Amino acid sequence: VQLQASGGGLVQPGGSLRLSCAASGFTSDGYSIGWFRQAPGKERQGVSCISVPDGTTYYLDSVKGRFTISNDNDKDTVYLQMTKLESEDTAVYYCASPCTVVGDTAFGPDPDFGSWGQGTQVTVSS
Repeated sequence: VQLQASGGGLVQPGGSLRLSCAASGFTSDGYSIGWFRQAPGKERQGVSCISVPDGTTYYLDSVKGRFTISNDNDKDTVYLQMTKLESEDTAVYYCASPCTVVGDTAFGPDPDFGSWGQGTQVTVSS
């Protein structure tokens, strides 16, 4: 499986961005993809996940109501629509598969057992 993330950039607080994760190589109709982020000096954290095809989603508490994850089956692409961006959202964002949710935390795969896309930088600053 190969994943390619894009869509990051510089945006002012309160602004919006849409990240894309183009996927290829899935051999099953069912899979999960997640978005993770890592800010300088901080641990990587799971932001949002989606299960395909059932559409089950997960969101980190701090992004609920602001971020929306969606899947376009025709384009094999998962999107993360981010609105009302805050400076605390500044980080490198990665997409990965599978995405595993345990309790209220999402985890990405061990690289030996899953795939990570390259990161895309999101900077929220005035």
